[in-house]
Amino acid sequence: MLTYFIRRILMVIPTFILITFLVFTVYRFVPGGPVEMAVVKYKQMQSTGELGSAGTSGSNEEVGKMSEEMMEKLKKIYGFDKPFYVGYAQWLYRLVIKQDMGESDRYSRPVWDVIKERFPISLRFGLIGFILSYSVCIPLGVWKAIKHGTKFDITSSAIVFIGYSVPGWVIGIVLLVYLGGGSFWDVFPLGGIHSQGYESLDFWGKVWDNIYHMILPAFCYMMGSFASMTMLMKNSLMENLGMDYVRTAFAKGLSEKVVIFKHALRNSIIPIATGLGQLFSLVLAGSFLIERVFNIHGFGLLGYNSLMDRDYPVMLGVLVIAALLRLVGNIISDFLYCVIDPRIRLD
Repeated sequence: MLTYFIRRILMVIPTFILITFLVFTVYRFVPGGPVEMAVVKYKQMQSTGELGSAGTSGSNEEVGKMSEEMMEKLKKIYGFDKPFYVGYAQWLYRLVIKQDMGESDRYSRPVWDVIKERFPISLRFGLIGFILSYSVCIPLGVWKAIKHGTKFDITSSAIVFIGYSVPGWVIGIVLLVYLGGGSFWDVFPLGGIHSQGYESLDFWGKVWDNIYHMILPAFCYMMGSFASMTMLMKNSLMENLGMDYVRTAFAKGLSEKVVIFKHALRNSIIPIATGLGQLFSLVLAGSFLIERVFNIHGFGLLGYNSLMDRDYPVMLGVLVIAALLRLVGNIISDFLYCVIDPRIRLD
């Protein structure tokens, strides 16, 4: 087993290089990159006269020459004057050796400074959604398995699959329309993570203000895994209830409660418990659409905005964090699977 995990850890290196190389190559060749956008903006400033008389004087040919000169300068600034594989090697060297992700084109700040500001926000919502998913879906899945075929099972299944078919951000829009500020039922705020005057509140006032702003987004985050985790729990428990060891336990005279909760549930919860390995990737739990609906400036919205704005240094920085967290989370999930289920031996 130790050899298996050593191989898995070593495989992180080529996997990470392949992921980042593919994305780096795509962004170098996709049209509408930072160089093209900067040139278009420069020409717009020339045409409107924002650059002054020096920028707008002369013939169209002279203006075109200036644009070409600017493009050559911009290529050097953005590193497009070198082949893409050389640019990737330089970027990887700065990342690994100097721990430098570069500087954001939009914010004119180091990429790491921009990203780390979003960590507490995404981590907060990711942790709450994680806890809600496990605390609601596991008991619901167990009860559905016990009451399989009853009215409760049928009714709850309809609700579960409706929640599965409707995206979380759509649910967020509906909740804001009916429960958001300014609606008929003005119960919750329209978005954000704090109210105005948050800094002047006392400790308990800040706690309540955070909870007040997190109720609707956290509910939408939970709906993302609500149906899949509930049905996984139900199906896993029903499968174990049909096993021979369960029938043997009943034949020995054990009560239904002891058989279900002491024997069957312990084995049924294994597929659910291995998801704890993704605890390190909670920062990625936020959907950028949900964050956009609720005006939450988290990690997901940062990646979306960097893609729309062609802020490739930030986009690559988000990719680095996302890839590493997912790869490490998968290894931890495999390890937990072996710890929880001693029957598993990975060779």
